[in-house]
Order: sequence, then structure tokens, then C-alpha cells
Amino acid sequence: MILYTATYNSSVGTIVIESNGETLTGLRFGEGKTQATSSLPIFDEVTRWLDDYFAGKQTKNAVMLKKDTLNQKNAARIIVQPRGTLFQQRVWQALLTIPYGKTVSYGELARMIGCKSAQAVGQAVGANPIALLIPCHRVIAAHGQLGGYAYGQEIKKRLLNIEQP
Repeated sequence: MILYTATYNSSVGTIVIESNGETLTGLRFGEGKTQATSSLPIFDEVTRWLDDYFAGKQTKNAVMLKKDTLNQKNAARIIVQPRGTLFQQRVWQALLTIPYGKTVSYGELARMIGCKSAQAVGQAVGANPIALLIPCHRVIAAHGQLGGYAYGQEIKKRLLNIEQP
């Protein structure tokens, strides 16, 4: 599989965008080398979404690559195809139901998918390869504590602040 990458400079750091040429396969904070690509439509869509997000506009979540989700009314046109186990896929699908500006605890997320282990759900959340569009930053620890984030608590805090009116 050919992987195309692009970078986006945001107010919280550089974001690396990855695609297989048709769908979004990764979005992460960090440094990355941009490969020479033709302007892929998926990169244009993601860049528009990121522009809106960092401008503080309420954005819609992405759509997982599944036939039954392609017509979701509350989803962006960006089709994501994260690679992971079936359990991780279930957790990531549940993340897509968390609205902009809202948070849920790891325990609440576990209950949403019928899992008894908030810790297992937390590990799946931490393995999310498509940050922001699959909003893992919206999952917090019990009692409203910030909890962990793959890219650090400071970035998580800044992202949650962007989503507050």
C-alpha cells in the first residue's frame, strides 16, 4: 500500500496527515516529511476541516469506512480508514458519536460499547491513529480529570479549550 503524507501547521503544532490516496489513514501531531504528491482531494478536505476546527468553528466528526455509515447526517465528508483490531474499531466508532464540545469518561465510553473494562477502552483510545477527526481528546478520566493523551496533556487541554464557546 502506498502511503501519502502532508503536513499542516496548527496553533498547537505540526500535524502529519496520511492517506492511501483515497481515504484518511492517519492524523497525528509531530514532525514529518511531506512527500511530493499531487493535491489529493482527501488532503484538501482534511485541510478545510482543520482550518475550521482551529478557527473555533463547530466541526462534524469524520465517517468510518463502512457502507452503513456513509450517509450519517452528523458527519463530515472525510472518510477515515484506521487500521486496528475489531475491538479498537468498536471503540473508535464510539468516539465518533461524541459531539464537538462534549466529553465522556473512559468508564462512560466503556458502557457505551458494552465493555466492562475502562482500562481496555483507554488503551484502544490511546491507539487511535487519526487524532482530532476521531476525537480521542474528548475522553477524560473519572471525576472530570483530564487524563492522558498520546500527544501530551497540554495539547489535549488546548484542543478541549478550542471546543468551548
